[in-house]
Amino acid sequence: QVQLVESGGGLVQAGGSLRLSCAASGRTFSRDAMGWFRQAPGKEREFVAGISWSGAITYYADSVKGRFTISRDSAKNTVYLQMHSLKPEDTAVYYCAAAGSVSASYTPRYLADCGFWGQGTQVTVSS
Repeated sequence: QVQLVESGGGLVQAGGSLRLSCAASGRTFSRDAMGWFRQAPGKEREFVAGISWSGAITYYADSVKGRFTISRDSAKNTVYLQMHSLKPEDTAVYYCAAAGSVSASYTPRYLADCGFWGQGTQVTVSS
């Protein structure tokens, strides 16, 4: 069964840090660009960060730029999202997604870019 499984979410105080992981199984995603998205209660799912299949290119939403870092370990078939200086407005369910292999520099930026999704992990930031 092909799946993406997120982990690492939890409850953290404002200013704290968390690292999310997205482990792929069932097939290799090493040639897929990958992305992290999030959905807060009552809001639409939004883009957070994207990474090319090579790992050389990354792209971030303005709201997280300078605080979050996306990375990947293709040998482990895993993508990470390191989050620092967390704010209450970062509270959401975080999803990772695969966007296929378009080019070496391609990163996903929109929900429609991604064809395969994980189930999400909850991140709650208290004030």
